Amino acid sequence: MTRPGAILALLGFLAATFAVAGTSTIFTVQAIPIWYAALAKPPFNPPNQIFGPVWSLLYTLMAIAAWLIWKRPASPTRIRALIVFWVQLALNFAWSFLFFGEHRIGLALAEIVLLWLIILLTTWLFFQGNRVGGWLFVPYLAWVSFAAVLNFSLWRLNS
Repeated sequence: MTRPGAILALLGFLAATFAVAGTSTIFTVQAIPIWYAALAKPPFNPPNQIFGPVWSLLYTLMAIAAWLIWKRPASPTRIRALIVFWVQLALNFAWSFLFFGEHRIGLALAEIVLLWLIILLTTWLFFQGNRVGGWLFVPYLAWVSFAAVLNFSLWRLNS
């Protein structure tokens, strides 16, 4: 179903997700060359140049998934799914702030567990509203699963 303003809405979802990405980058760009570089890292820590392209793809998929849900007819499921989407996006930002901005690896670990649970809930709600939207969230859930393991390893190695 096509809703009026669908293209503008897609651009809005893309702008919102990339606004979070861009704002989060303020913390990461400053922390990577000095603080993050000095951390002891596990052998499975990816090279820094992997993170930008992966996150760009994930933010794009998130925005498209939310847009597909937005395009659905109004329903309580659609409303819940979009509310939870915005919550996970805020938590996504909060993790970057805690980890890279505040250098609070342990607190970021606790936060990423909450983020993971909210992403799982978002994925489930998106599957209820639009199967493609649900599948578009699966890579994000997988990446944050990996990020949580990496966060745990960094906490263990640097505590």
